[in-house]
Amino acid sequence: MAPTVAVLGGGYGGISVAKALDDIADVVLVEPRETFVHNVAALRAAVDPDWTERIFIPYDGLLSRGRVLRDRAVRVHPTAVDLGSGRRFTADYLVLATGSTSPYPSKLDVEEAAGAAAKLRSTQAALARADRVLLLGAGPIGIEFAGEIKAVWPDKTVTVVDPAADLVSGRFPDAFRAELRAQLDELGVELLLGTSLRELPETGPGQTGGFTVTTRSGVEIDADIWFPCYGGTVDSDYLGPELRPARRPDGRLAVTAELRLPGQETVFAVGDVTAVPEMKQARAAQQHAEVVAANVRTLIEGGGTLATYRAAADSIVLPVGPKGGVGYHPEAGLLGAVPTAELKGGLFLDRYLELLGAVAAR
Repeated sequence: MAPTVAVLGGGYGGISVAKALDDIADVVLVEPRETFVHNVAALRAAVDPDWTERIFIPYDGLLSRGRVLRDRAVRVHPTAVDLGSGRRFTADYLVLATGSTSPYPSKLDVEEAAGAAAKLRSTQAALARADRVLLLGAGPIGIEFAGEIKAVWPDKTVTVVDPAADLVSGRFPDAFRAELRAQLDELGVELLLGTSLRELPETGPGQTGGFTVTTRSGVEIDADIWFPCYGGTVDSDYLGPELRPARRPDGRLAVTAELRLPGQETVFAVGDVTAVPEMKQARAAQQHAEVVAANVRTLIEGGGTLATYRAAADSIVLPVGPKGGVGYHPEAGLLGAVPTAELKGGLFLDRYLELLGAVAAR
């Protein structure tokens, strides 16, 4: 009989591991959402009705021999998984790929696809009614969302506030941030950096309703709608006592160079849930998945040396609307608006449609 590999989480890392091991193991992918959600395109889906349904991709075509369980892991042991439904199953190998959460709309907070799509349509309508938009956070989420809003409604006032002194944390050259500033300035996006709000608006995030707030530097901002565009948290409370020593204070999991939990031979982790010191991105999760899938395959086949992972250098492809953006990689250098849009203008949707079996492989 083939060994069982339990993959917890059906995001970018989880689907990649599951797909890669489907031919050699009985893969069980545990995921509470009804469909895969292409979060890379979530901000565009919040403004563009053409993208509302496109970011939800069924899991049906992902696995040939494995299965997807729509459930949630509530307690995880090295060789067993307890589910929210009350069921338990055993596994020979375990891959933790439970990802992270961040405020809507950068990640959707509704598990049913129909409900999540309805919330996106509600956000589109709320933004259409608003003349003045306030975004809290000048990292990748805030900048990308500002660009998406301006692409659809170029006459709206968009203000971005962040306590950081500059745009986008990370080890990037000055030219990267200068290019971002130039593109945002051309769009008319107002940046208020090095300050924060004294108090949050009285209206809830994403709700239309005029308000005035004041920054700690004394600037008054009038707006009609606001969104939090910062922060990412992980939930690893599901770890059983045997695995809990890997848990850091922020919930992320320490891993070895082979991406195993320390002291565990058959328990791996990938993606945002890991404490690997690098930017948390879908690309990194998939690179983790390649290493973990190779290592599980080696162990199943009785091989010797396992693959190791080295934390990726800071790099990014950051859209500023469908036709703009800035990219940087230490080897490729700086990418301006045109090459960035060519690289990420489609938000890599075709890549994940193919991986999930929703379109024929090329």
